[in-house]
Amino acid sequence: MVKVGIIGAMELEVSALKGQIKGFSVTKKAGMEFYEGRIGGVDAVVVRCGIGKVNAALCVQILCDVFSVSHIINTGVAGSLNNDLNIGDILISKDAVHHDVDVTIFSYRKGEVPQLGVREFPADPHLIEAAEASIRELFPDLNHLVGRVASGDQFISSSEVKERIIRDFDADCAEMEGASIAHGAYLNGVPFVIIRAISDKADGSAEEDYPTFERAAAAHCAKLVADMLTRI
Repeated sequence: MVKVGIIGAMELEVSALKGQIKGFSVTKKAGMEFYEGRIGGVDAVVVRCGIGKVNAALCVQILCDVFSVSHIINTGVAGSLNNDLNIGDILISKDAVHHDVDVTIFSYRKGEVPQLGVREFPADPHLIEAAEASIRELFPDLNHLVGRVASGDQFISSSEVKERIIRDFDADCAEMEGASIAHGAYLNGVPFVIIRAISDKADGSAEEDYPTFERAAAAHCAKLVADMLTRI
């Protein structure tokens, strides 16, 4: 049985999806409100997890333990690390990595959590295909890329930090929740995908660009996710 958990860090990233839920109920846990119902005939749970990796990880575990979701989709905005991704474009995760984990002193790779045995958490191929199909149908002129999400508990607005993340992880976008959602989904054996609309260039212009473009970027993602549900 398909039951999709949909996570956004901020209210603007999930408000449109909440408005589409039919026959919903609300469960409150860990300071989060889980809206459970049906979107387009598909069972779904929509939740704003809050910003940052700890909030995101807690949210995934609740979705798995309390709601028994079969799939997880993370929707939201991100800063571009790839010259081919501009503001308004869409990044679909092929995988996700923690860019702020560093235990290299013990011979682990940058981003690798000790004793886990994996650094990059791979997204589900079927969910990637569903996302691409939805983009082609809804936004045929919109540029999108399947690439790597790099996550850390910091908003990237420095060209120096941006270049370091690109160099160390060959990542395509930076944000603050995706890798923890991927990490939690991986440990629970739940297929996931991260859908991120580009709101800024993760450099010195990010502080100005982000407030201007975040709402439009989030709206694109929400529309895309709603269509994806019919393809799972």
